[in-house]
Amino acid sequence: MPYKNSATNSENQPASQSASQSVTAQALVQFCDEYLSSAAFKDYAPNGLQVDAGQPIKTIITGVTACEALIDAAIAAKADAIMVHHGYFWKGEPEAIVGIKGQRIRKLMQNGISLIAYHLPLDAHPLIGNNAKLAEMLGLTISGPLYPHESHPVGNIATCAAQSAEDLAATISQVLGRVPLYISSDYSFTDNQSLLDSTTNKKIKRIGLCTGGAQDMIEQAAIMGCDAYLSGEISERTTHSARELGLDYFACGHHATERGGIQALGELIAEQFKLTVTFVDIDNPA
Repeated sequence: MPYKNSATNSENQPASQSASQSVTAQALVQFCDEYLSSAAFKDYAPNGLQVDAGQPIKTIITGVTACEALIDAAIAAKADAIMVHHGYFWKGEPEAIVGIKGQRIRKLMQNGISLIAYHLPLDAHPLIGNNAKLAEMLGLTISGPLYPHESHPVGNIATCAAQSAEDLAATISQVLGRVPLYISSDYSFTDNQSLLDSTTNKKIKRIGLCTGGAQDMIEQAAIMGCDAYLSGEISERTTHSARELGLDYFACGHHATERGGIQALGELIAEQFKLTVTFVDIDNPA
């Protein structure tokens, strides 16, 4: 079913509404580290506890990115922690805690809210990872890794019943609540042309899949014999790659493709620790 925005939709209820227990941030992170095998990843940002407010955790807000709007939602909910896929302290960014980053962290500390983040480990988990959850929602069956040598693959190959690009795009639109940007492998297919105008008889059965900003894995999808590749973002070069490699490409949105993992992790934590966990979807068309 399509996602609902719990920042504006009262139908979205906490994963657990009768919290009677609390847990330390350290104990919560230890559980997540072990469950997600976070030590196995060389990541672009630290996984686990990024901001420690030093308080027991009873109520958690989960979301894709630790933006200020999510922090404000956590403050309004009197949450003790935020758990996200996109946290802070990325490689290559300025180290000083000033500007937007300083303002966000100041709000967290002033309101006693810890920040926990998991990036690649949450992409790759075979049960609750972003790829796994997206494949499940789209009716795809993951059959293996996109890069065969990886023990914890962040990209996957999935199979499905033979279908047209139009049918796959319709399923993506229904599940994610947004129309994907579709690049046809047919060189004669005009960029802004409706899928309904396509004359190609190609059927899609084998799909390369990696959520988020993984558009450049399209070449590996071609190497692995995929009919199509699905990710979150698109670059100028991606259009040419799709056409020249003979793959249909679906850019489904970085944010939209990465809601499933953090939502599933929150549900797991609510059940494991008997905490109140609520997913808040801050709208992001990118």
